[in-house]
Formats: sequence, structure tokens, C-alpha cells
Amino acid sequence: MASSVNRWLRPEVYPLFAAVGVAVGICGFQLVRNICINPEVRVSKETRTAGVLENFAEGEKYAEHTLRKFVRNRTPEIMPSINNFFTNQK
Repeated sequence: MASSVNRWLRPEVYPLFAAVGVAVGICGFQLVRNICINPEVRVSKETRTAGVLENFAEGEKYAEHTLRKFVRNRTPEIMPSINNFFTNQK
């Protein structure tokens, strides 16, 4: 047991654990978000019997969330200041 712990808990594998942890966190967030607020997901029996609902306002509210509204009119750049430094030579 001690040899397997020493094999996997080295400082070299901490980034791997961090990356896997972030991926699991993102998946968990998306699952909870879909179960809680997605208008097409129905968990309780009462809402499942309703069938297909034509509720476009609720669907648009779900699709047009705050992050999407925030990045809609921005340029798709990761580091705009560095891009401007190298492209806009004075």
C-alpha cells in the first residue's frame, strides 16, 4: 500500500490531479445546471406527464444565460493586450 501511495502522490502528478478535478467539476456543474433549470429536463412525475411544452420564453432564458450575454459583443481573444502589442506596431 505504501508503495502505491508513493507512486501516485508525487509532485509530478499534481497537475494531472488538478486537470482531472477541474474536468469533473465542470461536468458536475453542467449536470446540476441541467437537472435544476433546463426546461426540457423533467425529474418529477407531475411535470413529466405534461409532455412537450411550447414554452419558448423559458427556453430562451435558459439558453441566453449571463455568461453568453457578457461575451456576445467581445472579440474572441484570450489575451487581447498581447495580441494588440504584436499586431499594432507603432
